[in-house]
Amino acid sequence: MEDMKTIVDRSFEESIEAKRRCMEQNQESLIRAATMIVDAFNNENKLMLFGNGGSAADAQHIAAEFVNRFMIERPPLPAMALTTDTSILTSVGNDYTFDDVFSKQIKALGMEGDVAWGMSTSGNSVNVVEALIVARERGLRTICMTGANTGKMAEVAQVLLRVDAENTARIQECHVTMAHIICELVDYQLFQRLSSP
Repeated sequence: MEDMKTIVDRSFEESIEAKRRCMEQNQESLIRAATMIVDAFNNENKLMLFGNGGSAADAQHIAAEFVNRFMIERPPLPAMALTTDTSILTSVGNDYTFDDVFSKQIKALGMEGDVAWGMSTSGNSVNVVEALIVARERGLRTICMTGANTGKMAEVAQVLLRVDAENTARIQECHVTMAHIICELVDYQLFQRLSSP
């Protein structure tokens, strides 16, 4: 039992410390990312989110926060996860390559002024990098979330949100926290209302 308590304590401490570093290193970038999304929404553009595995789940989660609501009552906001249509994902993966599953959707659905938000704990997920490259070529604005290794994503994203941690679980926990902060910042900028504490 003592060993399990040690695991619990260590996990919480690692998460707290990773979030503390994340806060210190990403404050300005979080504001830039939120403002970029607000500008897109104000110009009738949309937000597209994507990633693999846990990041795919995070993309869907955050898209839902925008389309439904986050913490205040407000109109739905145009966001979509590129990770949800199994027919598109499997047909592209089967007929071409899994590297193209997000970039093809950007080519089909992305418009100049939209925002593409890629998530990868490694920073090197090929399909995420390819989608960000296509997004930049088509005039979309780009945000990426990575771990300590920013990889190739940092070269193609206009806003980099980096988590200074090596443990994938700690990185993902910080990604969700930063994404929630962006949701709150977007709501505040658009509707000038603070969320309830």
